[in-house]
Amino acid sequence: MMLRYALRTVRARKGGFLGAFFALMCAAALITACGTLLETGLRGTIATERYAATPVVVSADQNVHQTTVKHKKGKTKVKHKAKPIAERAWLPGDLATELRKVPGVREVIPELTFLAQPLAPGGAVDRDRPAYGHAWDSAALTPYTLTTGTAPKADGDLVIDRRLAERAHLEPGDRLTVQSTQSPRTYRVTGIAAPAQEVRHQTALFFSTAEARRLAAHPGQVTAFGVLPTKGTDAAVLKRSVSTALHGTRAPHGTTAQVSAGDGRGPVEFLDAAAARTKLVSMGGAMGGTSLLVAVLVVVGTFALSVQQRHRELALLRAIAATPGQIRALLGREALIVGAAAGTTGALAGLPLGSWLHGRFVAMGAVPATLQHTVSVFPPFVALAATLLGAWAAARISSRRIARIRPAEALAEARAERTRPAWGRILTGLALLAGGVVLVAVLSVLRTEPASTPVTFLAVVVLASSVALLGPLLVRAAVAVLGGPLALTGPSSRLARANLRGHAARMASVVTPLTLLIGMTCTVLFVQPTLGNAARAQAREGIRADWVVAAQGPGVPAEAARRLRTQHDTVTEVVRTTVRVGLDKYAAQGVTPGGLTRTWDPDVTAGSLTKLTEDTVAVSELAADQLHLKPGSPLKLTLGDGTPATPTVVAVYARGLGFGDLTFAHDLVARHVDNPLATSVLVSTARTQTQLATTLREFPGTHVLAPAAADSIQAARQQANAEVNYLAMGLVLAFTAIAVVNTLAMSVSERVREFALLRLAGATRRQVLGMLRTEALSVLLLATALGSGIALAVLTAFSVGMTGEAAPAVTPLVYVAVVALAGLLALVATALPGRVALRVRPVTVATAKE
Repeated sequence: MMLRYALRTVRARKGGFLGAFFALMCAAALITACGTLLETGLRGTIATERYAATPVVVSADQNVHQTTVKHKKGKTKVKHKAKPIAERAWLPGDLATELRKVPGVREVIPELTFLAQPLAPGGAVDRDRPAYGHAWDSAALTPYTLTTGTAPKADGDLVIDRRLAERAHLEPGDRLTVQSTQSPRTYRVTGIAAPAQEVRHQTALFFSTAEARRLAAHPGQVTAFGVLPTKGTDAAVLKRSVSTALHGTRAPHGTTAQVSAGDGRGPVEFLDAAAARTKLVSMGGAMGGTSLLVAVLVVVGTFALSVQQRHRELALLRAIAATPGQIRALLGREALIVGAAAGTTGALAGLPLGSWLHGRFVAMGAVPATLQHTVSVFPPFVALAATLLGAWAAARISSRRIARIRPAEALAEARAERTRPAWGRILTGLALLAGGVVLVAVLSVLRTEPASTPVTFLAVVVLASSVALLGPLLVRAAVAVLGGPLALTGPSSRLARANLRGHAARMASVVTPLTLLIGMTCTVLFVQPTLGNAARAQAREGIRADWVVAAQGPGVPAEAARRLRTQHDTVTEVVRTTVRVGLDKYAAQGVTPGGLTRTWDPDVTAGSLTKLTEDTVAVSELAADQLHLKPGSPLKLTLGDGTPATPTVVAVYARGLGFGDLTFAHDLVARHVDNPLATSVLVSTARTQTQLATTLREFPGTHVLAPAAADSIQAARQQANAEVNYLAMGLVLAFTAIAVVNTLAMSVSERVREFALLRLAGATRRQVLGMLRTEALSVLLLATALGSGIALAVLTAFSVGMTGEAAPAVTPLVYVAVVALAGLLALVATALPGRVALRVRPVTVATAKE
């Protein structure tokens, strides 16, 4: 019975439910898009290319493991956790002997994979296909076969893949310079090879076995082993046999050998794609969580406004004996009908939106193309379920008062808005305000980005929610302040003042999404610059060098740094990596210890950098506090390639934000990273920039820069990284902007009868539109003050926690643009529905049946 009434109501009031439908549809689309990203991170396929002809691949474990045992109430709980390492782990080469003894093994092919960047003319190298070097002996793993020329035999021979040969117009006999892990070297192209199946995500360069071992720079070790079965041996059976034979076998540094087959080969080949899984799960979860919180706030506000507009209708139903339960049931079923339609439409729209979002992340380099976008029925169904639940809950929350009060009170409130919000609403708003203040306080003591980022956006949403509940009081307070000026500026302003004072709840429903839009947008736009500017400031203050050598390619070779060193000059090579202490990740760098204080000053607060060797480490104050370290303390950690180490702390420094939390000797780090080339070289010298550039003329792509120019390049890189975050949160902001327009349009559209009565009372069409503009600008002013205050509080707390200073980086021009955009949305969303409402003759509207 009630469902039939609900269907009739929705059919008869399509326009009234349009705003709720649109809000729910956008929410469902957002949740679906974020869900597909989350699912891609969890289940996305990483297809193999290099190991396509190798049924079984043996590789080193790419994770750090930690097992904890807890004894509680006579029970023992064992928890095992694993986190990925930053660099490639290697296997001992003599493991091949054990593999060849396994039944069913026909051949074992060792694989070497290392950096090998061809320095071909511009445009010849495809940026979307990173280049790797291999020994020609491992070409059979794909397989690659020669289409022309001969295999490499001498150290100066090279075979390239067909795609590179076509793009660079190379033929056998031509010369090609390659930048690998050593100095650039020019090789003679002896052959061109083609894969048996398409290889879309990498470029292969094949060297002689001896040269490949030299360039790999891991004597006695290999990247992986390809295991080929004998005829008739099933791949699954072979995998089990190899796993059994290798059970407990460990690499030199304690890394367990792993056996992969089928889809498991892809993560072994594309380590960046495997690491991107975690990043995408984190990104999708953060976007989805923030989207859900914003959606709940927006949808509840939209339904509250919808119920408020139907107050007279619902009061009449109460007056003719409808029970509170029937009112709640009617509104709940209406919400479910609208939610089902909106959720289905939004979920279907979210699928291409998620695909587009994944494509943009790939184009920006945040996610590798090798991690394929995965779509299933789960995200749309979750979005539909969330939409239905959100719509039903929003309807129940919005209908609490109309269903609870007596029919006579309901009829009275249908004519005149209550002068004071319910005590329950006020107390809940104050509780949320207190919760937001607590979150801001917590944010001010969080010192790591992974911990502070979710709290930052949660604080904005919680504080905006308190504005939603305390909105009527805030609007009345704003009217008390603005009432005097409005009374002196003409009839339109006086009408606006009366409406703001008499319909505070209606105006508050518009203030909320505007406040959220301004507060969230300012937070998103300024949180990354706050952190980036502080890091760059520390880096500027800490670099004492006269010049900085940087490279357009993979990095600056060690030979280039050696040539720059003279008796009176100091040259510091810097190579970066990530290490783990336990399971926690720390940014680290390796620097040349000799003469370090002439080129680099991290503001040492304890100990001395003169003791920095391959057995010692310097740590930032943050790392020292977190790990309870001081000079002389041992630090047990895992280097980038999984190698365990226990260096002794010799110094603690303050500028960790600019230089990383851990600093090692350069040679130690260079041996345990995939790319040992220096990211930069600091030079303290009396020589000129031209003289240094002349010394480096044999190293293509290297540039000698002043520290200020190097800082500008770093700023550009930070901006590129920030664009990924802008895109991630941009959809949430777009949804909020749509909610602003939606709410304003709903608020104005239901006032057709009010406008007609004003016209009949003598107000001109221009005066009514002026009243609407004044209302919109007044609401915008209040929302700007609230949203800016929320963003400023959150950004200040973030800055205090992350940088130690209350110095949020706010760009005035960007801030003005945000407020101007919000104002434009408010004025357009008010003016257009207002003009449409005023087209109908006032007499027709005033005499029409309500």
